[in-house]
Amino acid sequence: MQTHHDAAPIESPSDLTPEWLTAVLGGTTVTGFRAEQIGTGQMSECYRLSLDYAQESSGPPSLVLKVAAREPTSRQTGLTLGLYQREVGFYTDIAPRLSGPISHCYHAAIDTDTGIFDLLLEDAAPAKPGDDIAGATVDQALLAVSELGRMHSSLQADTDLAGVAWLNRESPINQALITALYAGFLDRYAGRITDEQRTVCDRLVNSFDAYVAAEEQQPHGLVHGDYRLDNMLLGEAGAARALTVVDWQTVTWAPAFVDLAYFLGCALPVEVRRANSAEFIEAYLAGRGPEAGVTAAEVRDGLRRQSFFGVMMAIVSSMLVGQTERGDDMFMTMLARHCAQVLDTDALAVLPAPAVPDPLVPAESDEHPHPPAPEPLWNESWYFDFVDEGGQIGGWIRLGLYPNENHAWVNALLCGPGMPTVALNDFRAELPADPFAVSTAGITLTQQVIEPLRRYRVTVTGEGQAYDDPAGLLRNETGRPARLSMDLQWTTVGRPYQYRITPRFEIPCTVTGSVTVNGTTHAISAVPGQRDHSWGVRDWWGMDWVWSALHLDDGTQLHGVDVRIPGMPPVGIGYVQDDAGLTELQSVSAEEAFGADDLPVSTMLRLQPTGLVANAEIIAHAPVRLESADGRISQFPRAWARITMADGRTGVGWLEWNRNR
Repeated sequence: MQTHHDAAPIESPSDLTPEWLTAVLGGTTVTGFRAEQIGTGQMSECYRLSLDYAQESSGPPSLVLKVAAREPTSRQTGLTLGLYQREVGFYTDIAPRLSGPISHCYHAAIDTDTGIFDLLLEDAAPAKPGDDIAGATVDQALLAVSELGRMHSSLQADTDLAGVAWLNRESPINQALITALYAGFLDRYAGRITDEQRTVCDRLVNSFDAYVAAEEQQPHGLVHGDYRLDNMLLGEAGAARALTVVDWQTVTWAPAFVDLAYFLGCALPVEVRRANSAEFIEAYLAGRGPEAGVTAAEVRDGLRRQSFFGVMMAIVSSMLVGQTERGDDMFMTMLARHCAQVLDTDALAVLPAPAVPDPLVPAESDEHPHPPAPEPLWNESWYFDFVDEGGQIGGWIRLGLYPNENHAWVNALLCGPGMPTVALNDFRAELPADPFAVSTAGITLTQQVIEPLRRYRVTVTGEGQAYDDPAGLLRNETGRPARLSMDLQWTTVGRPYQYRITPRFEIPCTVTGSVTVNGTTHAISAVPGQRDHSWGVRDWWGMDWVWSALHLDDGTQLHGVDVRIPGMPPVGIGYVQDDAGLTELQSVSAEEAFGADDLPVSTMLRLQPTGLVANAEIIAHAPVRLESADGRISQFPRAWARITMADGRTGVGWLEWNRNR
């Protein structure tokens, strides 16, 4: 039987026909089928297909169809993280080479632009799913580790997998991200974590980047990435095999003993693992066979080094999925078992010393455009703002490119407490051939890198609209005609700051030049401002956030973003720059108040680990309304504010609030 993967993917069971199933099964005549959803996956959906055949035909009584999630945010996440591509790639490129507990795949296809994919798999029934909380019996564990050894053995002659691009995607988990997630983890589970477990977690999080770098030097192999009981089907009488491993969306090429360490740490009560550890290693080696070329001592060392994988998974996974009572119990069980595994093997001794990574600095080349990726919501954005408190005026400019939707956003807004908000907005501008020279039906915008990462000039001119009530922009109202132009230069006054968890940089600046409204010119002279440049997938309609760039009178620069993704704890990113240098933030929490018109009134920011608290009093508004191609709406109020710190210092800055509606 061959796996077919050259046709368009199936999006749902309603796209299936008996004729399509007949062709996929190699001519066995299917006359009808029934689809029943099974499982509760968030990133994907699974259906059991019960098949009817013509009298002269016979085939499998049932199959399993796996497709992308219908929910847009889950589908976009699966696409962006490469989960769908990995699983389809596994079944088309790797599974045919493997011996072991894997269902045969009859059809696999994916559209990497949309995330639509399908896998038509052999049904493992009759089988019962494993249960991580209950734990494995010794016999079940022996089966799982011996089958893992058999899979590893069947790949021993394959040396090309180390170079397969989709299998070697860089992990999105780094020290900055796990630190942010760990803050939420402690907030949620502090009452259920022992002192010993806290020590293990603290040490891992504080040494994470150095630990990952050290493990990259260890021998690598094929890794399922989530090899645990909840992803295993245990065959019953009449099943095709005793064990079937499912959910290969996290498959990767990584340190070779990750799956073995993760399974033994997670699947077994601590006492059972301790009492049978030698037997489990022997079963794994027996599965690999006499030509394994691996010793028991090497396996023990790999188990020791990779015992931290389960601790990481307990922290990260619990923060990336919706919270449930069973989920909480499962993650606390995982944490207890994996921390015990770390301590039993004295694995803390292999961790590098705790270290705070040096802040990242963008490359000069990153000032310029980047090659687009294929995801629909991939975009590249240049953003600029300034506040002239003396002149009681402030403004912001953004150019956003959406190459896979074939358009651009061009925005330039000006506001102040004694003036209407003036807006140049084009959310369906033609995609420019050169983002440094943009011309739409009503707006001309230019950018110039005068000195990379140090000096940058932007000009924008166009026929816009003026609003006495800036909330009219959120209501999609039409203002009265107004002509606006800006010619401004941003000069760096702090350290350019590169994000760790997404391709983006922020630069605090002073801004000089002029702005003109309906013939009246305002001179701008060395006032506080910010600019940033980002490129990558950003879904304005899939998450909320509060962004801020604040400039204190004593020269301190503050930047923070509080990102709120459904099902995840808040993620905080940012910095404090002062005479002592740049301190990266581990969490940013914003408490905002809005008026009945959906415009912000005030916001309080808590910046950790510095302990700083900033209170923002909104002075003037320059919001926009964001509408996706599929009709989703996000309100995007932006405003400049007067800042008062809890310690008495003052300053000014811009804030934005992305609010999905």
